[in-house]
Amino acid sequence: MTRPVTVGMNNTAGSVLAARWGAHEASLRDAPLRLVSAWEWQPYARASLASNEMAEQWSRRVPVETAAELRRQYPGLDITTERLTGPPPEMLCRAAAESGLLAIGVGGLGTRAGFLGGSVASGIVSVTERPVVLVGSGRGVAEGSEYESGGGGEERGGDMSGAKDPGPVVVGVDPGRPNEEALGFAFEAAALRSVRLNVIHGRHRPARFAHGTEADQVRRAAEPGREEEMLRSALAPWLERYPDVAVRGHSPSGKPARELADAGAGASLVVLGLEARRRRRGVARVGRMNHAVLHRCSAPVAVVPGR
Repeated sequence: MTRPVTVGMNNTAGSVLAARWGAHEASLRDAPLRLVSAWEWQPYARASLASNEMAEQWSRRVPVETAAELRRQYPGLDITTERLTGPPPEMLCRAAAESGLLAIGVGGLGTRAGFLGGSVASGIVSVTERPVVLVGSGRGVAEGSEYESGGGGEERGGDMSGAKDPGPVVVGVDPGRPNEEALGFAFEAAALRSVRLNVIHGRHRPARFAHGTEADQVRRAAEPGREEEMLRSALAPWLERYPDVAVRGHSPSGKPARELADAGAGASLVVLGLEARRRRRGVARVGRMNHAVLHRCSAPVAVVPGR
């Protein structure tokens, strides 16, 4: 049975954007769509009885109303809603474990504004074993209203609303330590959308490496060739598996995070790998580069854990 595309929802516009993205993704994958809300009573002095009751009502109402809207747009899509009671990060991680991927809406929210606020989203990304797609992670989506009206999808990075001419999929790769899971996810996403895959590869080198000792300069001259060879080796099995996916590589001269974020301006999806080596005592760290891309990128960003 095909695993569902799961979307975590609350009372924010960001979660509605995520649900629309998830519906389109589920239609591409021929998978069910599962809209999940998680609610937990807030026993804080500041949280009044009325605010808790309102949050509970939202957790019941928003997924149902969103599902009704999406069924009209995708009449053949299997859409279900589910309300969970408990700590939202824990509930969403459990939901993700049963899914092909988890999509959540982020951007412009404080930690008290809703469970899709930045700190909670980061926590989910850090521990889940499944790919997590953050929709609205950058200012381009968070502050725009074009997706909310179902238009302008191509300019703001995505086939969220089924744009006829979606942008490419972008993936960041360290040729020395390629994340196979992220590469597979990126190739599959490009194949599903029939778009090009842009591979941003390489590592940021400090200025002293470029202008240091003679040995540094020798290593610098040889590094591009080694990286190209490692990249070809990393991509070879995926090119064989997805022969119809056109691939374009680019090695940035500056910071890879900035290049990835800039490339995402016209992309359908940006794919980042979460390194397995960052797992310590069962908890993975998102990493500075991934965090920088998530903060700057206007396209939906998929964070894929490695093994």
